[in-house]
Amino acid sequence: MNGESFSDAVLVVLGHGTTQNPGSERPVFQHAAELRRRGIFRDVREAFWKQPPQVKDVLAGISAPRIFIVPLFISEGYFAGEVIPRELGFSTINDQPSTVHYCKPVGTHPRMTEVILARAKEVVEQFPFPRAPRPKGITLFIAGHGTEKNEQSRQSIDRQVALIRAREIYADVQAVFLDEDPRIRDCYLLAQTRNLVVVPFFMSDGLHTVEDIPVLLGEPERVVKERLAAGKPTWRNPSEKQGKLIWYSPAVGSALLLAEVILERVRETTLRAKL
Repeated sequence: MNGESFSDAVLVVLGHGTTQNPGSERPVFQHAAELRRRGIFRDVREAFWKQPPQVKDVLAGISAPRIFIVPLFISEGYFAGEVIPRELGFSTINDQPSTVHYCKPVGTHPRMTEVILARAKEVVEQFPFPRAPRPKGITLFIAGHGTEKNEQSRQSIDRQVALIRAREIYADVQAVFLDEDPRIRDCYLLAQTRNLVVVPFFMSDGLHTVEDIPVLLGEPERVVKERLAAGKPTWRNPSEKQGKLIWYSPAVGSALLLAEVILERVRETTLRAKL
């Protein structure tokens, strides 16, 4: 971290969380464990907005001169940009004077471009059937949630589309969404190539990524639920749908690089506080 000591600081990795889909919390625990292993901070804690351990309870149990909260969220949208900052009090923690820093979400960090490109490349290389297509024969889709509650929700995805499209690696790059247009099911109409790679720009392989998106891409809901119940992947790479071959990658949030992005968010926040 550029030589700066964080031995007096506690890092809180904050996820959205859910009580509806077991396993969605895994990236938070994954990256917190990795950063705890490195011994950079006095302590590293996991916290969530929608499930235990809830962030208010975690903060109440911390006594440290500095606390860094890094949202493991895709965008500065409705929750990370509005709800959580409004609901949390950052002045004192556990009646001890603390400087609490609420960092920017990891999903808007510039290095997320590397994560998306790595996910797209890895899934094709892992499943090169009948043979791996060249990138110029692929349309890359970045699949996000989207919401009409906050226009910033999709901005990080639109930005990644523009950045990757400018590199001219793929035949085309498009954004598709669960709750906004263009919809995920529209990818077959939007693609000008036979080969499609869909990268879910989500922080966890939870309900949306393992159930909703495969169904929207054309896999029968019954088959998805049967595979899920059997502990099998809910999408087979590649699958042929509507005359196209589709590769579907894991969510970006479990990529190993995310631990570095979390550290970058802490460093940036520290530099801004010194200005």
